[in-house]
Amino acid sequence: MGLRGDAAVVGWAEWESERKHAGVRAFQLEQWADLAASALADAGIAAHEVNGLVCCDLRESTDFVPATIAEYCGWRVNFAERVDLGGASPVGMVWRAAAAIELGLCDVVVCAVPARPRPRPTNPRGPRQDWLTTGASSNEWGSPQAEFDIPYGNIAQNAGYAMIAQRYAAEFGWDERALAKIAADQRTSANANPLAVFRDVPLSIDDVLASKVVADPIHVLEIVMPCQGGAAIVVTSRDRAASTRHRPAFVRGFGEHLAYKTHSYADDLVRTPIGPAAQQAFAMSGIFPGDIDACQLYDCYTITVLLSLEDAGFCGKGEGLEFVRRHDLSYRGDFPVNTHGGQLGMGQPGMAGGMTQVVEAIRQIQGRAGERQLRRADNVFVSGTGGIMSEQSALILQGA
Repeated sequence: MGLRGDAAVVGWAEWESERKHAGVRAFQLEQWADLAASALADAGIAAHEVNGLVCCDLRESTDFVPATIAEYCGWRVNFAERVDLGGASPVGMVWRAAAAIELGLCDVVVCAVPARPRPRPTNPRGPRQDWLTTGASSNEWGSPQAEFDIPYGNIAQNAGYAMIAQRYAAEFGWDERALAKIAADQRTSANANPLAVFRDVPLSIDDVLASKVVADPIHVLEIVMPCQGGAAIVVTSRDRAASTRHRPAFVRGFGEHLAYKTHSYADDLVRTPIGPAAQQAFAMSGIFPGDIDACQLYDCYTITVLLSLEDAGFCGKGEGLEFVRRHDLSYRGDFPVNTHGGQLGMGQPGMAGGMTQVVEAIRQIQGRAGERQLRRADNVFVSGTGGIMSEQSALILQGA
């Protein structure tokens, strides 16, 4: 059961992460098309060859989003998918594209996530998005979150991840220096990434611990920095990949698991959905954790990285703190994690944050990471996380 490994990512585009975009504001539809064109050019594939697309939401279209994109780009597609998994969406986009190609539905699929500012409407009236200010996402009448969580303040990511961290500390103990080391190691990699928000700002463990506590025990420098950017990839068949410009990154295995919507209803806060997702990905690929050359782990918080390392099988449950203490996680280290700096070091350009992990995996496999290029990057594990550890996806990419 699963993929044959006959679909590959062959091209990508990634915009610089910026605290404030100084360029011209463009509609997200225009941004989507620009990213797609750049990724296709990188692969050496013509636009008329595209016959599949995978997207997330689009500000200019609440419904029929794939059709809107296809129409704008001038494509006629046999496969179109809209993914709604939060930060797990980009990884989910990749395996869906690969599966469609292996099923013979299409040959060339573009996946893109734009996240730059768009023009402000002249008419400010429109649908209210109260969840942006409350940190909730299911605020409509009749939603369990609207009835049982929002009125009592059990919302927003900081509080939820702090609750997870507190539970981990109660069950396995805590070492704030080990958690801070995750952020510091990733910042070392971000300092070597010209596209990262924090490319010029070194960070030490003591700097992290000296930053203010936002939600005990999480410090502000253990939380992603919102920014602007965007990324896109091109997935194609093995036959078409043979004539593209760079080393193909074949999609060997994937997994996806959703456990709950709100952390209030989690059976276990510290045994996360990445566990079953990673198990499926490894089983499908025939590759083992010990075969992995680098991990690109979704890192909205340092606790997310710690739990992902454990639950994906890179160390035992409760052994993550010691694992982090023993290993250098930077691109120069013995266990590279988020060689681009992760979102903690590169910034989180909205939904495109999760695509930065995918692009970095491809970049490393293709040998195009510049200063931070790994000596060996044949097998790379990628994860995505949506909500408050509620939905997670896993991907194993392998160089040809």
